[in-house]
Amino acid sequence: MSRSPFAYIGRGFAFFWRALDAGRRTILNLLFLILLIAVGYAIFGGGVKPLASRTTLVLDLKGALVEQASGSARAAVVTTISGGEPKKMLQLRDVLAVLDSAAHDDSINGVVLMLDEMQGGGQAALREIATAVDRFKAGGKPVVAWGSSYDQRQYQIAAHASEVYLHPMGSILLEGFGRYRNYYRDALDKVGVTVNLMRVGTYKSFAEPFIANGPSDAAVEAETYLNKGLWSAYTAEVEKARKLPQGQVMKNIDALPEQLEQLGGDIAKLSLQQKLVDGLKTRDEIRQMMIKRGAADADGKTFRQIAFEDYLARLRPKTSGDAIGVIVAAGEISDGVAGPGSIGGESTSRLIRMAREDDKIKALVLRVDSPGGSAFASELIRRELELTRAAGKPVVVSMGSVAASGGYWISMASDEVIADPSTITGSIGVFAILPTADKVIDKLGIHTAGAPTTWLGDAGNPLRPLDPRFAKVIQNSVNHIYADFTQRAALARKTTAAKIDAVAQGRVWTGAQAQERGLVDTLGNFGDALKSASRRAKLSDYHVTYIERETSKFDRVLELFGGSVSAAVGAQIKLALGGTGVPAGAAAQMAQEISWLSEMSAGRKPFMALTHCLCESP
Repeated sequence: MSRSPFAYIGRGFAFFWRALDAGRRTILNLLFLILLIAVGYAIFGGGVKPLASRTTLVLDLKGALVEQASGSARAAVVTTISGGEPKKMLQLRDVLAVLDSAAHDDSINGVVLMLDEMQGGGQAALREIATAVDRFKAGGKPVVAWGSSYDQRQYQIAAHASEVYLHPMGSILLEGFGRYRNYYRDALDKVGVTVNLMRVGTYKSFAEPFIANGPSDAAVEAETYLNKGLWSAYTAEVEKARKLPQGQVMKNIDALPEQLEQLGGDIAKLSLQQKLVDGLKTRDEIRQMMIKRGAADADGKTFRQIAFEDYLARLRPKTSGDAIGVIVAAGEISDGVAGPGSIGGESTSRLIRMAREDDKIKALVLRVDSPGGSAFASELIRRELELTRAAGKPVVVSMGSVAASGGYWISMASDEVIADPSTITGSIGVFAILPTADKVIDKLGIHTAGAPTTWLGDAGNPLRPLDPRFAKVIQNSVNHIYADFTQRAALARKTTAAKIDAVAQGRVWTGAQAQERGLVDTLGNFGDALKSASRRAKLSDYHVTYIERETSKFDRVLELFGGSVSAAVGAQIKLALGGTGVPAGAAAQMAQEISWLSEMSAGRKPFMALTHCLCESP
């Protein structure tokens, strides 16, 4: 019986497919084997090559300065493949580790500090780096800073260098703290959105942009006092670092128009005249200066140097023996699980339990950089820290640039709270916000109806007006959580709830102001927190281990190498702004702030009590 031609075709196709599949698996296996060999060689292949003497560390800091990088290597790869550019992040701990290691490295004879591409960073983080620069200089090694220009944050670090240089066409912009905020009451009224706010705290101004057309008197009072405290600390730091007379920075700002006119608009020359910099040099002139001071490289074209990333890769921190665990609580606090760079009630609690149950970890430092968020999630974290102390392990809180509201809540269960003088903290207050869009759907001709068995049925429906009875229920709950907040704070601070209430009411303070009011114990930095933890745990020899969510196998390999109604309203506003001449950046900011309301109507619960401050470190 003869076979059909289709049978031969089918057999041929099957053979071809099996061969193709075998070839694919062979190629992938070979690539994976090559990858393993490369990794093995990197780890075990002869160790790190020693640096030549008189090597200069080039600290060219690039990316957003953060306490903890968010995202993953997998996400970065996907972004790159899709044509995007992964957001570069610069971890504070890495900068500190490199500077402190280089300070004791005999092969490193100095640092060239370049900050053109460093972005962001709060006051506490910037001051940590500036202090590390001072520690490096204390060993007799110079730090040379150069920039094409310096913004306010970049200059805060650069001012601590032994010498500061600026490009002849560059500028330094010191503009002070405090910004104008957008208020959306009229805009929301026009589109028919009603924002219902239940709060406790005279100074709890987080939601004011959605319910008013300007700040309340209490908000202006608190913000003015805070900004003055932060700005005073900033100017004093710069003036001390640059050996300027007290008050000189403000004099320079006040006289800027006249002084600049006298120099024909040359900002670089004005910066030199004001002694903010030591000289005006191009990048190649800095290179030649460093060759003369240090040693030329093998080609004689530049100075002998090692880049920040390369030096960081050489560091081999201790991993054996007793340890102090560090958990970074950075970002907004939400219920459930959150990835690195944010705080989840469940996920962060799990990290604390891991530290508590690890016999090698003798003490815990919680590094907080958070404006707060969910009150429930904050309490879950606070409780785990309380249990850790009860288990006999000391807990020390190191406040970063912001540790306010929920960020303060999670700091309360500790043996010591250490804040930077410029930390933004406090904001002990609670609120709930429920946007409703019943007027929006009326305009669209949409109606809602139903027959729930009780008045509480679908009470949080954002398409219906807020029932006054439900508003009363929420307000009572908010009142209760505020009372709980102040009572827990009073217990932690060994005082009374009435005294806490007097400095609470949602008001924010600098770290120095908070210490004066008994809200924190000590003014200091992250290193001081480690010293406190080691002293309390009676450790003389220890290493620091960061307790973080385990990354995937894919990420670990890559790291070895290197809807709601409110959302629709936000889209409407963004679209409306598009043809008004409002700059694109401002329009995007407005749309982003408005769309925040979507989270309030998209949650699984009827409402969420929030301990959050609308604040960020300048």
